[in-house]
Amino acid sequence: MDQREKLWREYKLTGSETARDRLIEEYAYLAKYTVDRLNLSPSGALGYEDLIGHAVIGLIGAIEKFELERNVKFETYALTRIRGEVIDIIRSLDWTPRSVRRNETILRDAYARLEMELKRPPNDLEIANYMDVDVSEFEKMLADVGQSAVLSLDEVISSGGDVTVRGDGDEYDDPASCAERADQKRLLAKSIEELPERERQVVALYYYENLTQKEIAAVLSVTESRVCQIHTKAVLRLSGKLSRTSACFSMAA
Repeated sequence: MDQREKLWREYKLTGSETARDRLIEEYAYLAKYTVDRLNLSPSGALGYEDLIGHAVIGLIGAIEKFELERNVKFETYALTRIRGEVIDIIRSLDWTPRSVRRNETILRDAYARLEMELKRPPNDLEIANYMDVDVSEFEKMLADVGQSAVLSLDEVISSGGDVTVRGDGDEYDDPASCAERADQKRLLAKSIEELPERERQVVALYYYENLTQKEIAAVLSVTESRVCQIHTKAVLRLSGKLSRTSACFSMAA
């Protein structure tokens, strides 16, 4: 039995605050890891250290609610709750400007509609033309959305394509929700395979290899801002496809 397992058993069996504090120390790196992966530009209301503080609150909540009997790694469970805590505080402070939220919706709709019309992923010029803007303006919109909005495939899965809504993970305990989430994951996996190659690479490195955007930039020999742009395009493309599919399912039902 390793040290962490001993601490878990002591905390869950006796409620020892000392054991809890030691567990917080053991897993504190998850708080920083979560904030770094969000890759957000700090606003006037929240700085980097503030985000770390809220991430630690999420970590503490995860430690207190985690059940050893579940066949789930604590790190997997904790990352969802930590991220949720940080996102909640960001959204409660209305971190994302309305113009960015509006552009996020417009971009997602453009990707969904054009892919449906073209029967393939649209390129940057096609999206820009569809939106009646030049490519530089399109790229600026992508940059603003990527740096200010909380975009992630986690939100895409939990909300059926609407990246502005988040689930905290607990609602997937019932069989119906688990089945629906499994269907979304299968559709997402298929959609990822259909992404343009560079977007597929970034998604794989970020979500499956768990690299930060800075690390991905080094691997692909591009700038970190370029990785952010590619990630933003991939998530908008995938969320548009999933939201459209979810709407079709709802109409069929």
